[in-house]
Amino acid sequence: MPNPNRGACGFKSNEFEQEYERPSKSQLKREMTELQKLGQELIDQSRDRVKRVPMPEDVREAILECQKIKDHEGRRRQLQFVGKKMRTLDETEVALIQKTIDSWKGASKSETAAMHALERKRDKLLANDAAVTELMAEHPEIDAQQLRTMIRNARKEQAENKPPKAYREIFQLLKELAKAKAAGTASDEDDDIEDEDDE
Repeated sequence: MPNPNRGACGFKSNEFEQEYERPSKSQLKREMTELQKLGQELIDQSRDRVKRVPMPEDVREAILECQKIKDHEGRRRQLQFVGKKMRTLDETEVALIQKTIDSWKGASKSETAAMHALERKRDKLLANDAAVTELMAEHPEIDAQQLRTMIRNARKEQAENKPPKAYREIFQLLKELAKAKAAGTASDEDDDIEDEDDE
């Protein structure tokens, strides 16, 4: 007669396994490494930025102290201390710090993209007179004569391999126009909000 406790018809082999609530050693190590990296990212930022990050004062002091240390061994020890301090934070505090760091990265990515867009616009202006007419229609406040002179000089600089003085001036002009447009858009949105409040 087959034994009912053996094989598939008996008990499930995992029925008697103990369930562990606490995370594994490797999971803890991963979390510690992540927190250490987060601390390192904060150390690499400017002091002003670190001061604006929402975090407990003792953690901030440890990070600011680490930024001051130039000695390799001393810095390594302080970095470990920062890691230890980071482990005292709860999940919400860590999430807030991570969100702040991510917003810095996002800002610098969008700034870089905006710079590239301005560079492409400048190259278009130098390559095509229609782009110049288009820009002047978009921004009637531009001094047309000054813009045409800048473009002529920039083309001459490129042809003669001279330092790109006018080329840079065009970029600055485009940058100022973009800034003015952004400020105008922001004030238009504010006006819309005020109009809604009046209703």
